[in-house]
Amino acid sequence: MRVDKLLWFLRFAKTRPLACALVEEGHMRLNGRRIERAHHKVCVGDVLTIPLGGQIAGTVRVIEVLALPLRRGPSSEAQGCYRVLDGGPVDPIAAPQSHDA
Repeated sequence: MRVDKLLWFLRFAKTRPLACALVEEGHMRLNGRRIERAHHKVCVGDVLTIPLGGQIAGTVRVIEVLALPLRRGPSSEAQGCYRVLDGGPVDPIAAPQSHDA
């Protein structure tokens, strides 16, 4: 499946042209290699690094593709097709600390 179509199906982009633009900005990685073309093929088991918000210093999501979706369905269906590897943002100030007494 094309990477732009996958991003649209998985709801990382609202439209397919926006998904194409996201890839063509050149900040996305597929299995650690930078991609700049929307026609790159994605397979089950591939790891995608996706910049969100359109900024280099913005939020980045790292996902593993678990299944290739057949359609752009509801978000619950889309979320079942990938696994988030980055664990989301971590706030070290709010992280629980162990105090040995």
